[in-house]
Amino acid sequence: MNEEKKKALQCLKTSKGQIEGIIKMIEEGRYCIDVSNQIVAAQSLLKKSNLLILKQHLNHCVKDAFLNNTGDKKVDEIIDLLSKLLKD
Repeated sequence: MNEEKKKALQCLKTSKGQIEGIIKMIEEGRYCIDVSNQIVAAQSLLKKSNLLILKQHLNHCVKDAFLNNTGDKKVDEIIDLLSKLLKD
């Protein structure tokens, strides 16, 4: 596993803990703004992990595809993903 994937995995594990904490906060009837702030923090970690995975993909998968003259498909995949990300 390369460094980007290791960092992404750590972010995902941390966000999992945050989400479990958020669920507990809601069950305990905690203040809405506090809950919302924790949701924003978890979203931030998910975005960071996604960026790390995409960085790894570009540096390895896409680069290899272009070296093997199969890069067009990888570019289409990235464009499809970017269109999903930009919808938010």
